[in-house]
Amino acid sequence: MRWVTYRSPLDGVARAGLLKEGEIRGVPGNWGLLEWLKSEGGLEKAAQLAMKSPIEVCPESSVVLEAPVMHPPSLRDFLSFEAHFANAIANSGRAIPPVWYEQPSFYFSNPAAVCGPTERVRISPGSNAFDYELELGAIIGKTGNDLSVAEANQHIAGYTILCDWSARDLQARESEVRLGPSKGKDSATSLGPYMVTPDELEEFRSGKGYDLNMEAFVNGVRYGGGNWSDIYWSFPEMVSHASRGTTVMAGDVFGSGTVGTGCIGELSRLHSEEEYPWLRPGDVVQLRVEKLGSITAKLDAAK
Repeated sequence: MRWVTYRSPLDGVARAGLLKEGEIRGVPGNWGLLEWLKSEGGLEKAAQLAMKSPIEVCPESSVVLEAPVMHPPSLRDFLSFEAHFANAIANSGRAIPPVWYEQPSFYFSNPAAVCGPTERVRISPGSNAFDYELELGAIIGKTGNDLSVAEANQHIAGYTILCDWSARDLQARESEVRLGPSKGKDSATSLGPYMVTPDELEEFRSGKGYDLNMEAFVNGVRYGGGNWSDIYWSFPEMVSHASRGTTVMAGDVFGSGTVGTGCIGELSRLHSEEEYPWLRPGDVVQLRVEKLGSITAKLDAAK
């Protein structure tokens, strides 16, 4: 199934909908997808309502899609593609530390900064090195703690595209404190356009992910990308690790981290900043993942 949270043309409510053959079948009531994930019976009940008694049926092209989960309880972003890490430290004299191969690594991002799949994004104040990051997102479908990898797999409701917008100059400066990302990472995270349930992707399973291409474009020019199957840490491994000694909540979002060559920071190290300049106001970034759709954002100047 493909789920969305969309802005209803009927009454302007941000409502959960089931996407079928180009049409959105609105789930009765005023809940977005997050509320259905949190509710007893969850998506099963929502799917029954959407199919048997939708509040409205409208073409996908006629509505505004919001982030599938507009206000997640938490947002963790991992670093799960080895190629991205290697490219990011290319020519620095550093090696990937052994701990990266021992356990998944993540930081907490800003749930209040989640944006929809076509929403404009404002460059971080004070940044002259603004970047996109082409990632995957997993959305948790039920609450749990201390999950095994097998259990964690059952807690994933679906997958989406995630863009972790990053102010590289701010990030580099604050990283000297060794506390983790702060203002370099909390301006915006784009999600969408759909939450695709795992059964939709099963035939593409490969390695620890799926054999699905990922591509990034800036102003219509292909910049880079890779394949989901290249991932080193699977999403169930990430969820299991995150749940140790704590609780992951229904609606939590897990980012994969950037696919190899999935950001300007990598490409400028591998090539040059002249060939791959930082993003500027007016630039349009499009991120595509097979079977998951695409997100497109036009950049605005900082306030």
